[in-house]
Amino acid sequence: MSDQETDQQIIDRLTALRSQDLPVRGGRTMAYVYDSGLDGLDDLAERAQAAFAGVNGLDMTAFPSVVALENDIVGRAAGLLGGDGGTAGTFTSGGTESCLLAVLTARNHARRTRGVTAPELVLPATAHAAFRKAAALFGLTVVTVPVDPGTFRARPEAMAAAMTDRTALVVASAPSYAHGVIDPVTEIAAAAAGRGVLCHVDACIGGWYLAHLPRTLPRPPAFDLAVPGVTSIAVDLHKYAYTPKGASVLLFRDAELRRHGWFADASWPGYPVVNATLQGTKSAGPLAAAWAVLRRIGPAGYAELSGRVHEAVQALVGGIGRIDGLRVLGIPQASLVAVASDDPGLDPFVVADEMRLRGWFLQPQPAFGGSPPNLHLTVTAAVASPERIALLLEELGGAVRRARELGPAAVDEGLAGLAAQLDPDTLGPEEIALALQLAGISDDGALPERMAPVLAVLQALPPRLTERLLPEVIGRLYRARTGPYG
Repeated sequence: MSDQETDQQIIDRLTALRSQDLPVRGGRTMAYVYDSGLDGLDDLAERAQAAFAGVNGLDMTAFPSVVALENDIVGRAAGLLGGDGGTAGTFTSGGTESCLLAVLTARNHARRTRGVTAPELVLPATAHAAFRKAAALFGLTVVTVPVDPGTFRARPEAMAAAMTDRTALVVASAPSYAHGVIDPVTEIAAAAAGRGVLCHVDACIGGWYLAHLPRTLPRPPAFDLAVPGVTSIAVDLHKYAYTPKGASVLLFRDAELRRHGWFADASWPGYPVVNATLQGTKSAGPLAAAWAVLRRIGPAGYAELSGRVHEAVQALVGGIGRIDGLRVLGIPQASLVAVASDDPGLDPFVVADEMRLRGWFLQPQPAFGGSPPNLHLTVTAAVASPERIALLLEELGGAVRRARELGPAAVDEGLAGLAAQLDPDTLGPEEIALALQLAGISDDGALPERMAPVLAVLQALPPRLTERLLPEVIGRLYRARTGPYG
């Protein structure tokens, strides 16, 4: 008897698994996914991706189509983001890889051109976690600079004061993920240039959107390669270019700078290796899908989508201001909105649970530094209509009323105090079990339906302890079952 499954059985199993996920279309998942709402776009992307799925981007001399597609995409991005004829770029798998490569390039550049052996990475406190990941991987020391507590934007004078002879890279966000505000790139880049330091702009989430805003709308602060002192910038295509996942572009001011991030090796008996990214073998499928979507939508199409999102954000911010107990953090300058509460009886995490039970996902963001607990909303074209925004505000108002009735998630202060005394570096199985039990995580790794109590506990613990526990939480989810295919 064959143990093979039929095509339909396989698809049915996949469909059953997908039914447990958040929806990726329709605008109700307001983080992680980006939906243009355009008919036929997914089908085109899938066909383009399938046509190039087997093409290996490892060796562009064997597959010259990879070079043609990447050059076209990088050229489009450079033209959009202040580049010129000398701008060089690389197509990457996403924002994290783009951030990693920007830091790696800067580290190598500082080492080779300035002799820096103990490099530092200067970050505003709101910079994406991917930069700290890069520092951990590539051996840089992170220098974190507090941001303005009211606007959540980086402070140029503080960023300048944090730079030293060891600084390899300074980072600014356009916009920052947590609050959707744009750092003062012009001033930060000028300060970096004055010290001979590279300056990277993380425009992964907002660059494509901001650059396509119609000229009839207020212009965002300058943030791209046209700003003197900006030496690199990253923009994700799988966000507001609405391409399938696995598509980002990292641009450098010139090819001479870009080469510091490439890896080449001829010191082994195999084929000569040269990698522009962290990957070796990689499918050209995401590259082809991105290329197809960019051509299908086009500049005018992106301008129309960006204009719709802009209007939706304005309506959303205004509507949130009319919901008792809620307030928007900072002044959003892009497509991201952070919603907090000054009402001690209203827990944003309980609001998130109530919204999720009604089919909406608003991303909880725990308190950190001067940023209170809040909900992150990514506004995409799929939700950018007056009717959809009105529905979202109606649902949010109802969730607030129910959350106020339920009250905030409670944390056992005694257990929290005991857990806070644990040393993250010496945790044993019993201590880990105690901390996870406090957070409401079962032995089998199953997460509760309501996440507010879990988030409240993690938020109450010291950050280093939380960082130690998070891999344990996720590790319990990834427990492979033995057997042929299960």
